[in-house]
Amino acid sequence: MDNNMAEQPTFDDEIDLRELFMVLWEGKLAIILGTALSALIAVSAALSLPNKYTSEALLAPRAEGGAGGTLGQLASQYGGLASLAGINVGGLSDGGKAAIAIEMLKSREFFGEYLYDHVLVDLMAAESWDRASDKSILDPSIYDSATLTWVRDVGPEFQIKPSVQEAHRAFVESSLSINEDKQTGFVTVAITHYSPSVARDWVLLIVNGVNNAVRARDVEEAENSIAFLNEQRQKTSLVSLTEVFAELIEQQTKTVMLAAASEEYVFQIIDPPVAPELKSEPSRALICILGVLLGGLLSVVYVLIRHYAKGDGRRSSSDGLGEAGGTLSP
Repeated sequence: MDNNMAEQPTFDDEIDLRELFMVLWEGKLAIILGTALSALIAVSAALSLPNKYTSEALLAPRAEGGAGGTLGQLASQYGGLASLAGINVGGLSDGGKAAIAIEMLKSREFFGEYLYDHVLVDLMAAESWDRASDKSILDPSIYDSATLTWVRDVGPEFQIKPSVQEAHRAFVESSLSINEDKQTGFVTVAITHYSPSVARDWVLLIVNGVNNAVRARDVEEAENSIAFLNEQRQKTSLVSLTEVFAELIEQQTKTVMLAAASEEYVFQIIDPPVAPELKSEPSRALICILGVLLGGLLSVVYVLIRHYAKGDGRRSSSDGLGEAGGTLSP
């Protein structure tokens, strides 16, 4: 076999780093201008975003007092009888009651009953905060402060005044944050808003609301149990059952009394919320850095695409001329 006839394969698609560097160097002006323009846009966007502030409270599940221990003893003695009557004399553990309270905080029903009327305007219409007056600045295209009416333009699927469902979705997605430490059981409730004082007030409103909600639920259950037990006690003639019903009624009465006497029924505030002095967002430095990096990357890609597109065009033209010349040559 003739070695001269052996052809070595060529790889036209291999990237020559030196050529790549030269291409980028030739397009350095476009890269610099593109990066500078992107940086300018990023800085403008970062400066135009209003500050937001986050206020938070550290909560501890409240331990039940002596009534809980007595109810536990009754549960071991009369738990079967009470369960037949639909009464949970053992009650929930502190962790179980706290878990229910946390899920209640996120629920639409809790929001509609305890928060909706208090937070609606600042939640759906605020666009920034006036430090001098310590008040939220409302968007006039959404809410008319003079007439206290909603004037926003919405589609047919929404109401002019935001519904509980719409407001709850916005509240959970943009404002509310709940974190639970699985080891200690401590719960952190945080609110993010344009106004530091509004964020603090909402945290207090949430904590007080969930304590009141769980208290009201337990009192209602205890009162229903008392009414049922009284009815059953009147129907029975057995002295032993009458004594059992009396003890159960006594413990349910204690539940009602303790609930009425305790303000921090489910959660005890360990670290109360304050109006924060420093903003939590936006991170303007991060926005500017990402803008510069993105602008530089897009500029490099543009320069490379432009160069190789021109190179392919020139190569196609030269190949066409070569073929035409070969055809015309004798």
